[in-house]
Amino acid sequence: MKQLFSLISDNFFVPLSSKNKIVYWECICKLFSVMDHQLSFGVERDVLVDELQFYFEQMNAAELDEEEFGEKDSRAKANEMLRRLEFYGWIEIETDKSYIQRVNFKEYAIRVLKTLLEIADGKQVEYQGYIYTIYSLVRSQTDNPGVVLIQVMENTDLLITGLKNLNSNIKHYIDDLTRHSTVAEIMDALFNDYITNIVDKAYHRLLTSDNVSKFRPEIIERLESRSKSDTYIAQTVKEIIALKEMEEEEAKEFVYRCLHEIMEAFRNMDDILNEINKKNAQYQKAAINRARFLLTGSEDIRGQIKELLLGLNDAVNREAMDLGGIYEVEFLEGLIRIYSCSVLDSNSFYTLVEGRKEFQPQVIEVHEPDELLRQEKLRRMVEKVQRALSPEKINAYVEQQLGGRMEMLATELPLGDVEDFVKIIYTRLYGQRKNMKYQIELKTEIELNGFRFKDYVIRRK
Repeated sequence: MKQLFSLISDNFFVPLSSKNKIVYWECICKLFSVMDHQLSFGVERDVLVDELQFYFEQMNAAELDEEEFGEKDSRAKANEMLRRLEFYGWIEIETDKSYIQRVNFKEYAIRVLKTLLEIADGKQVEYQGYIYTIYSLVRSQTDNPGVVLIQVMENTDLLITGLKNLNSNIKHYIDDLTRHSTVAEIMDALFNDYITNIVDKAYHRLLTSDNVSKFRPEIIERLESRSKSDTYIAQTVKEIIALKEMEEEEAKEFVYRCLHEIMEAFRNMDDILNEINKKNAQYQKAAINRARFLLTGSEDIRGQIKELLLGLNDAVNREAMDLGGIYEVEFLEGLIRIYSCSVLDSNSFYTLVEGRKEFQPQVIEVHEPDELLRQEKLRRMVEKVQRALSPEKINAYVEQQLGGRMEMLATELPLGDVEDFVKIIYTRLYGQRKNMKYQIELKTEIELNGFRFKDYVIRRK
């Protein structure tokens, strides 16, 4: 850790946390864009000053806090920006033999900048790239087994890190569900955000084209074979000694450790994949249940509790209260308030038994069960079970609606009440699964019978 701070300037991240962070970021990106098209990252200082001067003269440039830069013209601000970036350790300015000043990004600044640009662009991990690279390297016949082993190890680490990040991202989406208070917000988060950025870009490919199971058996088999080959171990150890400047025993231990860790990573990958599958199902179920909760309402106890909770949520958000101040809401004055008692009174103590009293038996009345009431409750239970939607029921529902057709639009499905709308939602949701008998293709957003949603094509597989 000490070595890290000896390489990176102590105030390296100051520009990105200052009042002018947007200006700093846009100027850094502008400089990187100019330098990225050169043969090297070194560019004449005057060229960069011209670029930054042009930036500060634009109407759409980020608003600058003059307190830091002062009242200066655009060219003076451009020169000041370069001086500050040099001071903060982002760039270095050197003078060549022709006395021309050239600006270069620091090596670590380039790495940090590329990572930040990937985050800003929402770049997703290409799992297939890592898996296929590992698969190709393991199958290749090479005279440099040490280099190949290190590359396989690094790509395996990137793959596992990417899967863990996907797992964490799904958890982040689950936690964010509580921020959405309307059905429209929940459906937008599910279909326009989660489905687009998680399911379509990562999760779906992970189950199809990027499926680890297609490559894993051969990868493990070849690595096990090499771990038992004295010739391979000797040749790899010899190369690792030269690459890593290790002793022979240390290099041998390194080779065996790499082989073991790679094989264990692929063997244990199912645990991460199963966790991702569970969280994906959990998120979709939570989103649908929350939407259904907001769509349904009734005068029974459940409906009244729902309305009470929604009212509390609105009041707390409107008044910006914390959960500890919930009893400040006015309409709660007439409700039962649960609290902890810290003062004992006479009613808190044990009551002594007052001796034996004469037992007076009570007559036990035999009540005949109301058969009509029992049948009515049984009928309601059966109806509730039948209304519960599952992939099998949605498959049958879609098959019934398609009839003899190969495809149809979602707007052609029945849409008379909330239950019909819930079926449209489940049809869209389950259409992402590979074991369904149909697939979907998104269209434009429409409004029908008071419901607004993105129309989609239902196509028989």
